[in-house]
Amino acid sequence: MEILACPKCKTNAIVKSGVINQKQRYLCKKCNYYFTVNKLGKKIDDYYVTKALQLYLEGLSYREIERILGVSHVTVSNWVKEFRIKRLTQGDYHPTYKIFSHLELVEYLKNKDQLSGAGMIITELGDKFMLIKWERFKD
Repeated sequence: MEILACPKCKTNAIVKSGVINQKQRYLCKKCNYYFTVNKLGKKIDDYYVTKALQLYLEGLSYREIERILGVSHVTVSNWVKEFRIKRLTQGDYHPTYKIFSHLELVEYLKNKDQLSGAGMIITELGDKFMLIKWERFKD
């Protein structure tokens, strides 16, 4: 990784100035500021963050979200904390979900019995579709 500019004064008059904790240290010749470069972590696409938070709000557990999206349940938990997401406390139902290809989804929706008496949401999930369904007026 090459440093292009000083983080303090934004000049490119920098030189290497030793190593600290296995990280290269730099010195800005203009402002005499010493700095090291932080390692850039793995960045997960915002699409997965949004989908994970949507699924969390729909009532899926962290582990279920992990199995569906392939993102660690700890990461999903951290996103929920970071964005201060609060789920409604309704313990009287737990949604069920199914993952379909386009043709499977069309066949599923053709049956009118599948559509009555339940609320449902269909969301895109990569090249597949997820149908989240919960019983209406369940006691």
